[in-house]
Amino acid sequence: MSTPTTQQPAALRDELLCRATELVPVLRERAARTEHLRQMPPETVQDLVSSGLIRIGNPRRYGGHGVEMDAAFDVAWELGRGCGSTGWCYALWTIHNWWLGHFPEEAQEEFFAGGPDTLFSSGLNPAAGKAEPADGGFRVSGRWGFSSGCDAASWVMVAVAGPGPADLRWLLLPRGSYEIIDTWFAAGMRGTGSKDIVVKDVFVPAHRSLDPNRAGDGEWTGWTLHERLSYRVPLRCLTGWDLAAPVVGMAQGAIDEFIARLRGTSGPGRTSDGVPLQLRLAEASAEVDAARALHRHDVREMFDKAARGLAFTEMDRVRYRRDKAFVARLCVQAVNRLFEASGAHAVLESDPIQRFHRDVHGASHHAALTWDPPAEQFGRQALGVGKSP
Repeated sequence: MSTPTTQQPAALRDELLCRATELVPVLRERAARTEHLRQMPPETVQDLVSSGLIRIGNPRRYGGHGVEMDAAFDVAWELGRGCGSTGWCYALWTIHNWWLGHFPEEAQEEFFAGGPDTLFSSGLNPAAGKAEPADGGFRVSGRWGFSSGCDAASWVMVAVAGPGPADLRWLLLPRGSYEIIDTWFAAGMRGTGSKDIVVKDVFVPAHRSLDPNRAGDGEWTGWTLHERLSYRVPLRCLTGWDLAAPVVGMAQGAIDEFIARLRGTSGPGRTSDGVPLQLRLAEASAEVDAARALHRHDVREMFDKAARGLAFTEMDRVRYRRDKAFVARLCVQAVNRLFEASGAHAVLESDPIQRFHRDVHGASHHAALTWDPPAEQFGRQALGVGKSP
């Protein structure tokens, strides 16, 4: 087995981030239309595909760039500054193509037969459907909500519970096997097109099935096939950081907008002379910088542990869950702080601040980013509550 390495082509990473930065003003200009459409505009999907940014998630053999997933998180921060919905869909499409590297090789070949820019969305509530064992696979039925980016995707992945209480399967289905139901009328993240997926008694072969609880955590298909360091990190540890990344971008976008409207103004009223506004900006920007630093620290720690062959303890796992929720919490606080200081104009639909405010709140409601459950899990683990003496 090859020795894991953390070395990455820095020049390529910088080039990919520059591509993302160049898209920010374009996405900012399209943000209102993206909300109106309630999904990604076709030209935005094309821009993301043409830029090659989604391919950061692809294994190298399927058109990937050979950089690690922390580069995708940097890109999601940038894109989220221009449009929260776009940053969110980008992050999901990219992590999905990384997830695919954990599936059996036959499923990967099947998926990427359509080319390196193939996309899939997901529905990950296992209570929403069922899979009955069948000869060579499963027969699947159900209805899954919140499938962000599904309109541009040609596959979907759905979660189903297994026969045991801890069993879980992720199943891949091609576009002709499911129906998209337009249910996405939301207060925030309107442009993500997070609609419902309906599957009616469809056969899914066994090779399009994955146990996410073992991927990168005892089951090493991803590492064996691709020798990519992130496939030495338990999938469950790395999952969710993709969602936290665009939230940091949304909060930074609110800071950018707040600065742009005040810089160069003076006199009475809401101008750059106002000390309360200066203090709010300082605190909000510190919160976002702290969120970004915590995000980077934990992801780099995971890669370092993987490179050194260290075990991921239960305390590590609950701390990662705590931290990604805290990243979202910091970002919500920062945007709230600026929204409260932005005056009556901030409630107008034409004002970008209100969009960032709605989007960061909408994103923070995702199960992977809510605070109370992971906070309790961390506290119980740290205090030994419920453990045997």
